[in-house]
Amino acid sequence: MPADVIAFYGLLVVWAALLVLAVRRKRFEAFLAFGLGLMVLLNLRYFLTGQPAGIRFFIGLYDTFDNLGLRRGQGAPALAPCDGNACTVWDARYTYHPSWGVAFYDRFVDPPVLRKALLYVHIAFNSAALLFMHVQLARPGLGERRRRHVVLGRVTFGVLTIGTVAAVVLASEHGAVPDYGGLWAETGFYSMSAVVYGTAVLGVLAARRGDAATHRVWMIRSLGALWGAFWLFRVMLVVTGPLLRGHNTASLLLSIWLSAPLGALVADRAAHALAARRAAVPGTDQETVRPAR
Repeated sequence: MPADVIAFYGLLVVWAALLVLAVRRKRFEAFLAFGLGLMVLLNLRYFLTGQPAGIRFFIGLYDTFDNLGLRRGQGAPALAPCDGNACTVWDARYTYHPSWGVAFYDRFVDPPVLRKALLYVHIAFNSAALLFMHVQLARPGLGERRRRHVVLGRVTFGVLTIGTVAAVVLASEHGAVPDYGGLWAETGFYSMSAVVYGTAVLGVLAARRGDAATHRVWMIRSLGALWGAFWLFRVMLVVTGPLLRGHNTASLLLSIWLSAPLGALVADRAAHALAARRAAVPGTDQETVRPAR
């Protein structure tokens, strides 16, 4: 039994408990910080252990859920074996894995140099963008912080641009991968990138117009889309994987197409709820906290 997978499951349970507390208390700082830490922990594996090992761990996280209710060695249309069972950390415990995971592993066991580099660039730069955007939203560009906010904002947008370009180039190959969903997967990843990057572009344009309120709300939406593209994408696979394993690629395609827009929507609604609560507090600077409609 892989101890690192079990330990990560334990961390996810803690994170779920933090979400329950956050909803009850209407304060999400601890939940968000813990989620960022888990993101860093998950993505660092690709750099510390190499891409094949990082992918084996990633697939191992889903093997438990995708095999729920199945006998050992029992397959399903959305499950597939891999050569020597090398694509998972579970050894012989699970011999069938999400088909998209097997394809993911096969593409990065011995990939072309460019594909390998693009994955590293995408992981590193999108992770950095997610971290920087939290700093930016926690420290609005008011007063003495304005110059630092502008500089870090430009850095963040540049980092996000690089990470998104890497994602788009990687996605351009997905049309030839049937277990991803072929052309539906390719266009879905383009859509995901468009939501994440498009909302950020609209935020930048608002900042250049001097519209701080609109700038902030678009950047909140972009941050939500980025959260969705990372965490909601993965959580949806946990839920839909076992439910839709009778239909190959259905689970993955739902995550690809829905995770970023849903993330943006959740962030937008949360921002409006927060603004409404702050508006009820006397003396609150409404211009800096109320999202533009």
